[in-house]
Order: sequence, then structure tokens, then C-alpha cells
Amino acid sequence: MRGRDVVVIDQRLLPHQFKLLRLRNHRETAEAIYNMTIRGAGTIGATAAYGMAQAFLEGESLAKAYETLVTTRPTAVDLKHALDRVLVEAHDAKSAVGVAERIADEYVERMKRIAEIGMPLIPRKGRVLTHCNAGWLAIVDWGSATAPIYAAHRKGRGVFVWVDETRPRCQGAHLTSWELMNEGVPHKVIADNAAGHFMRCGDVDLCIVGADRIAANGDTANKLGTYEKAVLAKENGIPFYIAAPSSTIDPHCPNGDAIPIEERTEDEVHFIRGVRVTPRGARAANPAFDVTPAQYITGIITERDIHKPGEVRKLWKR
Repeated sequence: MRGRDVVVIDQRLLPHQFKLLRLRNHRETAEAIYNMTIRGAGTIGATAAYGMAQAFLEGESLAKAYETLVTTRPTAVDLKHALDRVLVEAHDAKSAVGVAERIADEYVERMKRIAEIGMPLIPRKGRVLTHCNAGWLAIVDWGSATAPIYAAHRKGRGVFVWVDETRPRCQGAHLTSWELMNEGVPHKVIADNAAGHFMRCGDVDLCIVGADRIAANGDTANKLGTYEKAVLAKENGIPFYIAAPSSTIDPHCPNGDAIPIEERTEDEVHFIRGVRVTPRGARAANPAFDVTPAQYITGIITERDIHKPGEVRKLWKR
């Protein structure tokens, strides 16, 4: 935060252009979350916390500001947890900024722990498949799914990554590949429907993905396409891990059926970088997330340990 401005990377422009944006009030911050200028559960949470701090600084109605921010991305529970925490812990503008800064700093420490805990899961010369972007663009500094990968790479373990392109917004192709290139991690981008081929051929050792909400029973919402990767992994005897901070656990959500699934605009399916790929007049459905039932998840990596899906209810903390 610089003064009253929240400064973010415009993720919509990557990988071809790197640009910082100044969000000058909580409404601009809310719009940046909604239109995916910034995205990723942890980054959404930290940014929303700063947005709430902006509302304090602006002297705005906190209730209205909260509603503006909390409705931007309904599936990602880190968003609500961060906003709730600012309201509970802050008593004035200065303290609100302090709470937001602590939330961002705590994400960094939690992701570092996920890196340390998850790295031993990756064998030497291990081949990891990931979906969407759960890297440092998505959750401050380390990422969640990428944290063990970066740790393994820095230890010289020869890790290789299969990067699902992740239609319709191509966060894997645009963002995860860009991150891995910056980190020097060997990888290949693959079409979403190629993952099963590489699994069947024995070219994938494990899968690690992030999460936007983890229900109390261990069912997990993540970017659309995660569910099918989990089913394929189980069919092929490949471990499938979720990596996420404990703040992504929603103890009040009993199971995956209770997770709200965000439906985004049809244009995200119809157009790629401004070029229409469907016939004019065609309709599209565009759920942003799907739910992976706990039975397909080998383990959930948090900053505290690796857990069976049914154990997560007791782990939740802000």
C-alpha cells in the first residue's frame, strides 16, 4: 500500500506485458478483484483486506464497503475471512492498514511453510502436474501449489512441471508458465485435455493444485477442470494433493454441495484475447470453479502439516 493506494500487478496483461496499477479507493479495489486484474485466493484475500483499510481511510460506511468487496468473488473464502478479520481487529484507519499488512505477511510465512512441508512429496526428477495458477501471483510470494515445486527446484531436485493451459482464461498458459520461466523451472504447457494422456503414459508422478475453498469434510473447490484431473489421477494411481493455507478452510461449509460456484460471463468462453472462437449466436456456460470430492484427494498440504481431507475441520484458523 502506498499512501491510500493499493498497488497491484495487472495479471490480465501477463505474460506479454508487466504493469503495476494503483487502486485509489475501495471501489477500484473491488472492481480489480471482480474483473480479475488480480486473482488467486490468497491475493484476493490480502487485496480485499487492503480494500477494507481504504474504506476506513475514506471514512466510508464500513458495512457498504464490506458488501461491495465481499460480493466480488463468492467462491474464494479467503476474501471473506480477510474482510471479517479487518472489521474485528481494526478500530481506526491506522490499525486497519496494520491488520491488512499482517494478513499479507502471514500469507508469506504460511506459504513458506507449505513449501517446506510439501517439498518431500516431490521425488528427485519428479514430474508434477498442476492446474490453473496457484503461484506467487495467486498467493503472496511463494504461491500454494507452486511452493513445494519452487523449494524442490532451489534444492536442485530436478523437478519438471506439466502446466495445464486452464481454459477459458488460460491462467496456466499465461501466468503459471510465466512464473516458472522467471524461476527457471523446466516445464511444458499442455492443453487441458492432454493431462489424461500423460498420466496414462506414466509421465506424471503427482499432482498439486491450489484451492479457493475447502469444505469441512475435505471437499475442495478450485478452478474448473480440477475435478476431472483428480478423477484421472485416481484412476491412474497418481497422488493428488491440494496445497492451501488454513484460511482457505471453511468450517461452516459442510461439504462441496454447499460451496457457491461463481458463474462468469459467457464472453470468457467465446473470446480468447479478443478473438472470437465460437459461432456468432452460440451460447456458453462458464462456471469458474468445480468441486473435487474428498475421496479423490490424497492429502491437503497446509502450513501445519499434510492432512487427510476429513481432518481439515479442526485445522481452520484465520
